[in-house]
Parts: sequence; structure tokens; C-alpha cells
Amino acid sequence: MRATGVGRLKGHVARKRAPRMADDAKMRTAAVCWTGLEFATIPVPCAEGFSYLLTRRFPMASLETPVCDFGSPAPNFSLPGVDGKTWTRDDCKGERGLLVMFICNHCPYVQAVRDRIVRDAKELAALGIGCVAIMSNDVNDYPEDSFENMQRVAEEFAFPFPYLLDESQAVARAYGAVCTPDFFGYDANLGLQYRGRLDASRKEAAPANVRRDLFEAMKQVAETGAGPADQIPSMGCSIKWRAD
Repeated sequence: MRATGVGRLKGHVARKRAPRMADDAKMRTAAVCWTGLEFATIPVPCAEGFSYLLTRRFPMASLETPVCDFGSPAPNFSLPGVDGKTWTRDDCKGERGLLVMFICNHCPYVQAVRDRIVRDAKELAALGIGCVAIMSNDVNDYPEDSFENMQRVAEEFAFPFPYLLDESQAVARAYGAVCTPDFFGYDANLGLQYRGRLDASRKEAAPANVRRDLFEAMKQVAETGAGPADQIPSMGCSIKWRAD
């Protein structure tokens, strides 16, 4: 792919409006695309239409999450889990908060930190923070993310939290999820307090002694009810939206 592909994408994005355009600057994100020569960062309004466009034109496009919209409520959901149960938001909530994680099986950004996600979820549960993971990718285009493979991954890594399939992608849209992994940390009243990264890991795990951004933020939420003012966005593969 030539670098001019990014220029064409910028032009196309400038002409195309997403179905859920967000004008607020804090609801914007950035697509980081490999052009064949370099990584180029393209500002993109946070709407699944643009994420779908990037996914189709640049299958390896990576996205950064928007900044935290403090206090926004956690949408409810009712989704099937790999354990055969149906889970709702309130089923997953802990006494002091809730961590909603949008992940998948095939994304290298997720694969690099699965062990750390499991570790953090266990430690957060001890602090009263419930955790849940949701898979929203189009499984027809990405069979690695099928329900059967979700079950296999959950068993292999001994997930201590529900792993749910969002087949319609309605829950991802309700939350405004853009990538995997995408973390939403809520307080005891289900108001958003964290929308940042797990740690400095990208497609490879960061050194073991790096700051645990997600854990420290959610520990603060458990102890004080408020998340940190400064948050570093999570980066990952764009959610694979269905064509319809």
C-alpha cells in the first residue's frame, strides 16, 4: 500500500458523514494507519461508520479511544456468555464499581495482555470492582472470534469474568466502543470514571515493571469513587463492524 492511500482516505473521510457524528471534541479519536512507509495518524470522529470505513480500507488500522466522558452512565445489556448463562450489566457489577472490557480473540493488542487482564480482574474483584469482557466483532469476517473460539480462549486463560458475545453489535454501539481492547471503568453508581489503557503495552507486552494504569485507576475508583484526571488512551485494532 502506498502512502498516497492515506491521502485518499482523508479525502473520503472529509466527504463522508457517519450516522452518529459526534461534534464534541472529547468524543473524537485517532486512527493510526500503516501506509507502507510510515504510520499516519488521522483524526476521525468517534462513530462506527468511520471505524467500518477504516477497517475495510485498512484492515490493520489501529484506533485510540476517546477521552473519558466522566459520569456518563453504563448502558444496560443482556448477552450470552461462554458459560451458557445470560448476563446483564447488574449481574456483572461489583459493590464498588464495574469494568467493561471490549476484547476479542484475534487482535494482537489483546493477545499481548490477556494474562495481565486476568491478573488485574482478579485483584480488582478483591477491591469490589466487577469485571466483564464483551466480544463485538463480525464473526463472519473474523471466524477466529467465533463463540466457540471465545469459549476456548476463556478456558485456556481461565477468565475470572464473564466473556460475552455481542452478535448484533448493539452493545458496542451503545457504549461507543472503538477498538480492542477498550476499557470502560465505572464507579459504584455506574458513572464512567476511566476510559484509558491497561498499561504501556501495544502489540507486544510492555516490561513487567511498567505502571499498571488500568489497575491503579480502578483501585482509585474503588477507594474514592473518582477516576484520575489524566488518562492515556487505549490503542488497539478497530472493532470489525458488520456491513449491514
